[in-house]
Amino acid sequence: MSSITEDNDIEQHGGGGERVGVSMSKKEESECTSCEQNNVDIITEGIDRVAIDDTSKCASCGKEGKSDDMNTCNKCKIAKYCNAACKKKHRSKHKKACERRVAELHDEALFKEIEPKECPICLLTLPLGSNTLTFHTCCGKTICNGCTYEMKMSEGKDLCAFCRMPPATSNEDCIQRVKRLMDKGNGDGFYQLAWYYSEGSKGLTQDYQKANELFLKAGELGCAVAYHNLGVLYRDGLGVEVDKKKAKHFNELAAIGGDIHSRHNIGCIEWKAGNYDRAIKHLIIAARAGSKRSLDTVKLGYEHGIVTKDEYASTLRAYHERQQEMKNDARDIAALLL
Repeated sequence: MSSITEDNDIEQHGGGGERVGVSMSKKEESECTSCEQNNVDIITEGIDRVAIDDTSKCASCGKEGKSDDMNTCNKCKIAKYCNAACKKKHRSKHKKACERRVAELHDEALFKEIEPKECPICLLTLPLGSNTLTFHTCCGKTICNGCTYEMKMSEGKDLCAFCRMPPATSNEDCIQRVKRLMDKGNGDGFYQLAWYYSEGSKGLTQDYQKANELFLKAGELGCAVAYHNLGVLYRDGLGVEVDKKKAKHFNELAAIGGDIHSRHNIGCIEWKAGNYDRAIKHLIIAARAGSKRSLDTVKLGYEHGIVTKDEYASTLRAYHERQQEMKNDARDIAALLL
């Protein structure tokens, strides 16, 4: 089977007037392993073998109760107990069923296609390349460069297309803007400061440990690309010890959040491990979202009989439809000029 490689390493978050460049070392790898998850009907092994999804009964003793008032399993969030004592008593019997259910729930989230994000100005689907976007520290919006270009043409000034603020006048001004976003719980703000620390830019001393802490916080606040970057850092050992399990974990979190590059990378990891069914699921989702690299790999799967003709044809159609959603004249001109 032909080898395939992971997508872009460290992803910048928007470009344009306040863009940050990619300068970390690059390694195109397709490694790590994973195991298949089994889909099985879940029933507890309690006294009366009460089904987990029967949330009106205690999974341990079978006693009837009000679902909202019962003690819930912290992991699977499904099994209910009449009190903490029943929950503790049933823990060992519930463990395997709970782990299987948690794996099922994880896969349900992992393989769910996410709606694409839109530019807040033109409302068209945002393009995938970070050099086609601008993140504005003034308002915390990510705007396509087509709108940025049209703003410059109409106003004759370098203003934010969303809030009409001019760019930051200094490194200190830029960082203060970012910190104001952070104070509001803006995950992109945490991501931006993390980037500055990882690059040692905007007058800050390079500090990977601080960057990693901020990337993690940004991910927790919904910034998927921050999880993607953590996956790369753990994969390549940038500021942390190499940890392939953590690398895959953060790539999965990023994919769940809608990051297409991480979606492609997980597909590569599963492909390398020989888990072709799981790999193709990821790559088809990424290709349908507009990833050319993932589409090429799906084509490779079709040529090797892993992907059916209908699967490849429908993926190809979805890819071209998404590409059309991301195109307009202003964006084409901006790609040449900005």
